[in-house]
Amino acid sequence: MTSPARLCADVVAHWARETLDDGVYGDYQSMGLSNGQYEILRRIVAAARPVRQRQGDRAADELIVRRANAACAERYRDGAPGKGPWQ
Repeated sequence: MTSPARLCADVVAHWARETLDDGVYGDYQSMGLSNGQYEILRRIVAAARPVRQRQGDRAADELIVRRANAACAERYRDGAPGKGPWQ
């Protein structure tokens, strides 16, 4: 079974790559993200854009994976992000 943190990191990284490629954010619900995961996504994309411009796609992807893993591990460190289903 996939842990909540791993699932979060995988989904956030996927959408970060997609958003970085096309520059458009979708509705977080249509992406299958919670509001909190969407905030992680937005922070990661904002950090990845200048890295991609300066250092290329590979460096941006490494940043995306590293930040998604760290942010989702922190978010799910206690097993659940919060009390509401949207969090």
